[in-house]
Amino acid sequence: MSTVETLQSQNDASKRPEADLESLDRASVLHPATNISDFSAGRVSATVVDSASGVRIRDAEGRELIDAFAGLYCVNIGYGRTEVAEAIARQAHKLAYYHTYAGHSTEELIRLSARLLEMAPVSSGGGSMKRVFYGTSGSDANETNAKLVWYYHNLIGKPKKKRIIARERAYHGNTVMAGSMTGLNFYHNFMDLPVPAILLTGAPHYYWGAVAGESEEQFSARRAAELETLILREDPETIGGFIAEPVLGTGGLTPPPAGYWQAIQAVLRKYEILLIADEVITGFGRTGRMFGSQLYEIQPDLITIAKGLTSAYAPLSGVLIGERVYTAMEAGSAEAGVFPHGYTYTGHPVSVAAANANLDILEREQLAANAADVGEYMLAALHEAFDGLPITAEVRGVGLMLAVEFAADPATKQRFDPALKVAYRISAAARERGLITRAMPQSEAIGFAPPLVLTRADADQILEIASAATRDVVDELSREGKLS
Repeated sequence: MSTVETLQSQNDASKRPEADLESLDRASVLHPATNISDFSAGRVSATVVDSASGVRIRDAEGRELIDAFAGLYCVNIGYGRTEVAEAIARQAHKLAYYHTYAGHSTEELIRLSARLLEMAPVSSGGGSMKRVFYGTSGSDANETNAKLVWYYHNLIGKPKKKRIIARERAYHGNTVMAGSMTGLNFYHNFMDLPVPAILLTGAPHYYWGAVAGESEEQFSARRAAELETLILREDPETIGGFIAEPVLGTGGLTPPPAGYWQAIQAVLRKYEILLIADEVITGFGRTGRMFGSQLYEIQPDLITIAKGLTSAYAPLSGVLIGERVYTAMEAGSAEAGVFPHGYTYTGHPVSVAAANANLDILEREQLAANAADVGEYMLAALHEAFDGLPITAEVRGVGLMLAVEFAADPATKQRFDPALKVAYRISAAARERGLITRAMPQSEAIGFAPPLVLTRADADQILEIASAATRDVVDELSREGKLS
């Protein structure tokens, strides 16, 4: 086929009706978290998303769905905010791109950076966040964090202090180091992950992790003691960092038990281990505070940001660098020379303009406060709708991060056979009724993380659909003889 014929064929493809678009998608796109052969063969459904507004999306066939997961926890300000689109267009017309190497900058970047430092949590020892480094995804931001842990310890003369401790069920991204810090096997299979530089400690999930008679505070103290035992076994002089989400995200939308962060931080201070707070999900209002670290009184050395930074209207991530780390970097630059890290798109002008417009909306409409208010209402409604069901093990949440966990016998904590795919069946049944919720990976839980513009009326509609879908699956399991 000639170049002209190829271009004509591509042009024709772009004008195909929905059915042909779906076929073209199956023949051309490699989708994340999708079974490749099943999708190619049409055994997995395809959805061509056409438009969206508020908390709802519409597919190319005109079907409307309530998005109770905000894309992937990221569309905090809701869909269709023209202010952000206009900010992107203005910046693209004025200056679509320039790099930030060798001291180059743009006005929007400078204003965003100062703004982020002003709103940021305190860093370790009560210091402040001092600088912002930018990328395009939470994964690359956590790659940056790993390199900063290594760089910092090289600069202060502790070159052995390089390994990083993460937690089981954590999610920190999909690149090599970030994927290794992720504590979910699903993301490691056939990928030669995790790398040896990463160690794992226990997840802070009280329901599944506590022993009989153990209070939340006792469970938290035990998790901190287990962390200390791991550090001592592996040698404190080899441990450089500890990375954790203030609230477990993809690992189950699980708030920390009482006393957890106080106990963990005491251990990290004792052994001079840098704390990385991964706020990719919890940042920018989702927990009811601007940052989860503020809610739980966490004092990180490094903070990972993405998702809600732009509400996903454009790709942008960042690392907030605390006083301890930045002071060492500045002092060490006489010997180290230029900072040897960066990306072509670091501080991209269009994405930065989107971030500023997004933060304007978050602050003006007080969306963190709305997340706290509607989240509290929705959590109470989840208890009312689900606590009486025979498969409900736990209802949990903070702000607009909520989940319901299921078990075959909640009283004895007997898990379902994974082959039953209970949460997946509930999620699929909800989608048939017009609701997007998520079956959380490697568990039997459905999650809710809707846009922060959610109203109580929206929450009522979400709960009505989710509870009806769950009751239907309970009836199916009963007919199948799968309930205790």
